[in-house]
This record gives sequence, structure tokens and C-alpha cells, in this order.
Amino acid sequence: MRKTAIVWLSLLAMLAFVLGGCTNSPQDKAEPKKNGQPAASEQTQETNKFYFTANEGGSISKVDAETNKVVGTIEVDGAVHNVQVSPDGAILGATLVPAMHHGHDQSMDMKGMALFYDTKTNKLIKKVEVGHHPAHIVFTENGKYALVTNNEDNNVSVIDLANYSVIATIPTGKGPHGFRISDDSQYAYVANMGEDSVSVLNLTTMKEEKKFTVGSTPVTTGITSDGKTLVVTLNAENALTIVDVTSGKVEKVPVGQGPAQVYVSPDDAFAYVANQGTKETPSHSVSKINLKTKQVVATIETGNGAHGVVTSPDGKYVFVTNMFDNTVSVIDQEQNKAIQTVQVGKMPNGISIMP
Repeated sequence: MRKTAIVWLSLLAMLAFVLGGCTNSPQDKAEPKKNGQPAASEQTQETNKFYFTANEGGSISKVDAETNKVVGTIEVDGAVHNVQVSPDGAILGATLVPAMHHGHDQSMDMKGMALFYDTKTNKLIKKVEVGHHPAHIVFTENGKYALVTNNEDNNVSVIDLANYSVIATIPTGKGPHGFRISDDSQYAYVANMGEDSVSVLNLTTMKEEKKFTVGSTPVTTGITSDGKTLVVTLNAENALTIVDVTSGKVEKVPVGQGPAQVYVSPDDAFAYVANQGTKETPSHSVSKINLKTKQVVATIETGNGAHGVVTSPDGKYVFVTNMFDNTVSVIDQEQNKAIQTVQVGKMPNGISIMP
């Protein structure tokens, strides 16, 4: 059976709507939007920069980051939950829950896939079988591995990018979902939606090293570039948890309803939280938190069901997927407001930008 984003959280007893998202790891990098650029048809793919959205409706949208126009659509047979661009910008990773075709003797126990595409040509490079109901995919900054959380298996698949093979499966807490990887490629911080914890995975030993208790229904994480501050969205508490990685001290900041993804700005000054809400009562905002003062400094209006979030490398622009509007909001960080809305595929979830 094909599972939409709403089914994601209905698997958990506490909620009946989806979260997750997307992006993850060392910070994505992209060229900022500029004024007065030529039309997309006048530019070449070699000079363009793109961002990609994972659409639960069965596609990946490719958007020109200069013009904010959709320039390509990759159709898939199933639900795409998350996407991530590799550090060198050459590869797009995606997680896929395959569509179930009744009458073809396919088991409901069907495993999910990690898909790898060429970002220039949109062509499939490799399809790798992972665990059940894969959630997020993240590349290590050193380009050695891609990791995938398997939400129903309570573990993470580690894929060696040299040959696209699964070389390790690391146990986590219950319901692993969104995560980030430290800039030094040593640790992955995995939000366990089925419990109140974040698993810290050591990517040298390929084992869970410790857990942080963070609060109810953690969905995704973010980590500052120095590896000292961890942020975690708490969907059931409408809050962002800020964790001092060294001491383990936890502080909570109230945000909007039903927070999904969080993204740390390139300068480590702010955390942007996408507030999704539910399909019945969707939220439509992004909370901007000052990580030094631990306070919300702006609440920015978006479309309905704000879910995935990512920034440009200079922090000038923030891109947010709106699940229930099938759009992306382009936010000017200085103005703290959306300056453009982009129509993408059905139920956009995760989002990632080319370097």
C-alpha cells in the first residue's frame, strides 16, 4: 500500500499526521537568489543551481534557485519522503516507499529504497534496497557514506558510496526519522519519533554511542557546525529542544503548532522551525529562533503545512515546503517574510539545495 505523509505519523500512537523531512546533516549550500537574472531558458544546467523537493505524491521537483522556476520533474513509483544533495553537488539521494500493486503477489512487507540521481541529467544512478519505511537520507560531509533511517525497523542503513552497497545497519531507538550528521562526519544525531530520545551514532564504530532524552515525539534534528549545540523539534510539545552536547543540558523553546523540520543557519546564529500542524488544522508558519538567546525572534507566514526547510549558504534565503498547498515558500531572511511562492509536486516533504 502506498503510504502518504499523513500515514507516517499515524504509525505512532500519539499522532495521526506526517512529519519529517528532510534535510539533514552537514549544512546544504546553494547560491542565493539574485535580482535581474536571465530566464531559465537562457541559462545552462552547468551554471545553474537547483533545489529539490521530495513529493509524497510520487515525484521529485527540480527548481532553479535563481529564478525559482520548476525546470524538471522526476516521476517515481511510490512515495518520496526525503531528498538530500551530496556535498559535491553531483548526486541527489532520495528515500522511496514503493507503491504496492495489488494482484501482483507483492508482500505488504516490501522494503524501501534509497535512490541516487545525477543532479545535472536527472538520470537514476543506483537504486539500493534498505529497510522498511525509509524516512530521511543524509550524506556525510566527506562524501564517503549515505545514511538512511528505517522508521519501522528501528535502525539506520549505512551505504558506501564507492559501490552503493549497504555496509552496516545500526540499531537506534524506536521510530527513527529525521537526522543530521556533524560537519566532521563522525556522528549522526537521529530523532526517534516512537520515544523521547535522540540516538547519537558513532560513524567510526558504526554503533549507537549514547542517547539524549529530549521530549515528546522528536521529529528531526539539527547540529551546529562546531558540533556543540543540537536542536530537535518536538511535535507533541510544540517546541524546539536545544541541547548542550557536552553537558547534556536541555532547554525548550515554544514554537508553532506541530513542528516538523528544523534547519540551522550557516552562521549558526538561528534555527528555523517549520510548523506543520495537521491536515485538518494546518499550521502555516516558520519560527526563527536565536540560538544564543534561545528565543523566537520572528514568526514568518508560509503556506499550509510548512514541513521541510533549508537555507542558502549566506543565510539570506529560506526555502520551505508547504505540504497541503503543494508549494514552496521563498523567504527573505532580512525581511522575515515570504517573497515568492513556487508550485511544485503533490505533498512536498523534504527539501535540499545544491552547493
